[in-house]
Amino acid sequence: MSPTFSRDAGASGVGGLAMRIVRAAERVPVALPALVLRLGVVLVFWRAGQSKLASWDTTLLLFAEEYKVPVIPPEIAAYLATALEHAGPVMLVLGLGARLGAAAMLGMTLVIQIFVYPTSYPDHLLWAGPLLYLVLRGPGAISIDHAIRRRFEA
Repeated sequence: MSPTFSRDAGASGVGGLAMRIVRAAERVPVALPALVLRLGVVLVFWRAGQSKLASWDTTLLLFAEEYKVPVIPPEIAAYLATALEHAGPVMLVLGLGARLGAAAMLGMTLVIQIFVYPTSYPDHLLWAGPLLYLVLRGPGAISIDHAIRRRFEA
């Protein structure tokens, strides 16, 4: 007898257990992992912004000597990066203008990847993945953006 897979096959065995786990996981509202993605990526940027503020002279030196972002003068780049590293996380935590905040943070990640630390792509992919998801799918139902959208769609 050859093994075949059917919806009821192995309902009490390992296959049945696996299917029950998959079905349970699929019942988790998408808003929950979207919230976790928002909070996870926020920590990276918030901490970077806090470290810039903790030693502003060092921050200016880093932008002038190490980061060397093209086109933008180092001092302006330092102010812009620090502002984004504080405003973006607040936007994502609240879920207010979250797509815009995520897009700006994704842009910053790309600038860092291309011009500052091109060999750090494993870290940058860890930031870019959640940010890209948030740009494309939004912050989810646990957000101010969702409440605003529902009001306009009603």
